[in-house]
Amino acid sequence: MSTSAAFPGPATPGDGALPVPADGAPSRPVPRRRDRRGRGLRGPLLPPGLPAARTRADRFDDLVLATVERLEARWGDQLDGTEFAVEDVPPSDPAPWEDGTVPLGRCFPAESGQPARVVVYRRPVEARAFDDDDLADLVRDVVVEQVAHLLARSPEEIDPRYDGD
Repeated sequence: MSTSAAFPGPATPGDGALPVPADGAPSRPVPRRRDRRGRGLRGPLLPPGLPAARTRADRFDDLVLATVERLEARWGDQLDGTEFAVEDVPPSDPAPWEDGTVPLGRCFPAESGQPARVVVYRRPVEARAFDDDDLADLVRDVVVEQVAHLLARSPEEIDPRYDGD
């Protein structure tokens, strides 16, 4: 058996040695993929179809979508073409009409070929909610307020369940 100074160990094929080119220069070592401690490769803890496998962002998106579907059932004609979006945080430059507080959502009226848009900011809304039920109520209130602003109506007119607290 011959050994190389750069790669000590057996140099014969089949002994686990790295191949040595015909010119005698050792090739770069290939990292071995191994299963440490023989427990199998790491994978997801839960299958993707289970509810616990959904992220907070996914659950938040579902809350917004459920609210929008409810409003579209009642105000579908007026909301036709309106885009609803969720962003993590609001941009750092506040709109001129906003005071120093962090906005929970924004309404952008249709202009210059762009459709009207309602944006809900996930992180500020989640930070203000005490629990999941409170989060659902807060998401509903924010979406209703933005739609009311877009349609120039009162939030109570848009959704009779609007709380406003």
